[in-house]
Amino acid sequence: MSGTGTQQSLASATQNGVTALEMAFTGVQNSRQDVENMKHNLASGYAGSDGGAFQKLLDRWDQQAEIISSNLRDMITTLEETMRAQGIQQNNSNDAIQQAFSRSEAVFNALAGSTAGR
Repeated sequence: MSGTGTQQSLASATQNGVTALEMAFTGVQNSRQDVENMKHNLASGYAGSDGGAFQKLLDRWDQQAEIISSNLRDMITTLEETMRAQGIQQNNSNDAIQQAFSRSEAVFNALAGSTAGR
């Protein structure tokens, strides 16, 4: 019995970790969208060398945010693989993880599409 309780506890803790990472991923994507909106709003009125420097700053920030997003996705994948390898993942949890991750990916893909060609 205690083994099952430990497995359920570990599965729950791992699921909580995945959920926290997905929330962080979504937060980063929301921030990236906010920055992208600000960049477009300021682009027309912010010219000159200071405007160019500001544009470079925002572009650099977005590059760093993409690295963070990629690392978060990798961590989510690793936790999911760990749960599968240990045989502690429950079907309902897996479905919830995949649905949440798919929503996160959809947000990222929408953002990636909004910056294409810029």
